[in-house]
Amino acid sequence: MTDSKKLLGKNRRSLILQWLKENNRPMTGSDLANKTNVSRQVIVQDISLLKATNEPIIATSQGYLYLKKSNKELFQKVVACKHTPEQTKKELYLIVDQGVTVKNVFIEHPVYGDLEASIMVSNRNEVDQFIQRVEETKAPYLLQLTDGIHLHTLEADKEEKLELAFKVLKEEGIIIKS
Repeated sequence: MTDSKKLLGKNRRSLILQWLKENNRPMTGSDLANKTNVSRQVIVQDISLLKATNEPIIATSQGYLYLKKSNKELFQKVVACKHTPEQTKKELYLIVDQGVTVKNVFIEHPVYGDLEASIMVSNRNEVDQFIQRVEETKAPYLLQLTDGIHLHTLEADKEEKLELAFKVLKEEGIIIKS
């Protein structure tokens, strides 16, 4: 990095915001750092500053994503699941194969309360990237903190897709019986 090529403060954050808005896919901190000729840690700070101004940016396992308002009506459903870490890929495949996006995972931790992580996977390729990232970083799944119990917010353009995803998860014994 040379100082003459670094994008500074407000200008850099403005460009980052523009790039995130223009992209429909997440952008990694490393990609943004390379484009602006600063460190990834500077990007992390910039994203925090942008979030503090109420910009709808989320960090996913694939990178940063700007949440755009959609003109399409989207339906959501929260499902309560229980399975082992080894079954995570299968669970996510079952959901995305129905045309449903897995927005997040959250648990109720006995000490910290509600813990939530953005997932934002909509197809098998994104699921594979998510699983690979977890394996590469050796990060534990949130479900490991609660004996496999966790919740997902699911999103789809049709309620029927959500119901079908719920049905296949139930058939696999992943849905917690009420």
